[in-house]
Amino acid sequence: MGPPEAGSTLEDADFARVDWDWSELESVTFLRCRFEDAHLLELVTRRCVFQECTLTGVRMAGGQHTGTAFLSCRFERARLSNSVFEACKFTGSHFVGADLRPLESRDCDWSWTSLRGVDLSGTDLTGQRFREADLADADLRETDLRGADLDHARLQGARLRGADLRGASVDGVNWRAFELTGVRIDLTQSVLFARAHGASVAD
Repeated sequence: MGPPEAGSTLEDADFARVDWDWSELESVTFLRCRFEDAHLLELVTRRCVFQECTLTGVRMAGGQHTGTAFLSCRFERARLSNSVFEACKFTGSHFVGADLRPLESRDCDWSWTSLRGVDLSGTDLTGQRFREADLADADLRETDLRGADLDHARLQGARLRGADLRGASVDGVNWRAFELTGVRIDLTQSVLFARAHGASVAD
């Protein structure tokens, strides 16, 4: 089964174990489709939509994705290393157990995703959106999160040594839930941290 033509819409289709290595997809919409253990190495997508799709165990390393949306998808055990995502949306998707490093992500929206326990260490995520994302127990060491939207993100147990949070929006973040040793923060964030630990900060 070959990849669909540009502009196609497919619903409830079964692409489990399909081999689309080195294929290109443009403006294709997949609704509630299954891609378990599919071979999608070095896949190129442009302005595609994957909505409520199952990509468990998919081999998707080395891909190039531009303007593509992965909405409420499941990427458990997926292999996405050496992929490039630009202006993509991952809203509501689950990446537990996925292999993401090394990863290039630019101007992407990771809001409401589950990245629990995922290794994102050393990744440049400046200015990207992680609103209400679950980053509990994630490895964020040396990760650049300057200017990111981390409002209400869950960071319990996340490893952050060497991470840069300066300028990040952190409304609703529980500052008592993770270790800040070696983390770069700005003055506003340092005040929030101090108040969370019971300090009285004078104006």
